[in-house]
Amino acid sequence: MTAAASHPAGNGQSAEFLGLHFDRLTQDEALARVVELAQGKSFSYVVTPNVDHLVGLEREAADTTSNGAGPVWQAYEAAALRLCDSRILALLANRSGIRLPVVPGSDLTARLLTSPAIAGWRIALVGGTPHQLAWLEHERPDCLWLQHAPPMGVRKNVRAQDEIIAFLAAAQPQLVLFAIGAPQSELVASRAALSGTCQGVGLCIGASIEFLTGEKRRAPLLWQKLHLEWAFRLLCEPRRLWRRYLIDGPRIFAIWRRWEKQRPH
Repeated sequence: MTAAASHPAGNGQSAEFLGLHFDRLTQDEALARVVELAQGKSFSYVVTPNVDHLVGLEREAADTTSNGAGPVWQAYEAAALRLCDSRILALLANRSGIRLPVVPGSDLTARLLTSPAIAGWRIALVGGTPHQLAWLEHERPDCLWLQHAPPMGVRKNVRAQDEIIAFLAAAQPQLVLFAIGAPQSELVASRAALSGTCQGVGLCIGASIEFLTGEKRRAPLLWQKLHLEWAFRLLCEPRRLWRRYLIDGPRIFAIWRRWEKQRPH
């Protein structure tokens, strides 16, 4: 993977790995930072790259028209926080002498939604289902919940993206939960930040709400500690996830080896 554009290291808590800059925060530090960003008058957002995301970024970088800096790549780099969501990535980074704390997006979302800090917040759910909205309203009745349900295919639907941004500009929530999948969530969040019409903070949450409602099962803690969360998810949803975990996912090892050979030592 080609190196990313220069990115400020700030207080030394940023580290470049596989061309992407990760923020090396603990889960507690990340949670505090999200709460802080939610008070902002401009819009910022948080991404949680995992193996699937990095493989996708490599695919985009390999496209000669993107020259290693396509729109998805730019969306990740423009995020206020980039938190490692993969124990596999953290393990590979460790082999390269880089410490990457693992802050799973699902855990961060769960902690935020149970935090006393969000009492009274306006929270927007982009995507999701009526059942999920009802569950959130039941769990946090002290928050004002809003939902926008865009059509499928948001990535290639500029009008749908514009409608999401118009919804956020009108609602002005402190927190936005983007539940439209990757990289749609990251691309729309990036556009919202560039629009200058939105405020607060957005989280690109993937399947986090589905885990919270019990619609999908999260891997037991032992599987997570053994770096086998991917295997558990594959067992639960083999028809949907077989290609991601058996064909695309293993490409991360070749990506890491190329990056390791090319980086200065």
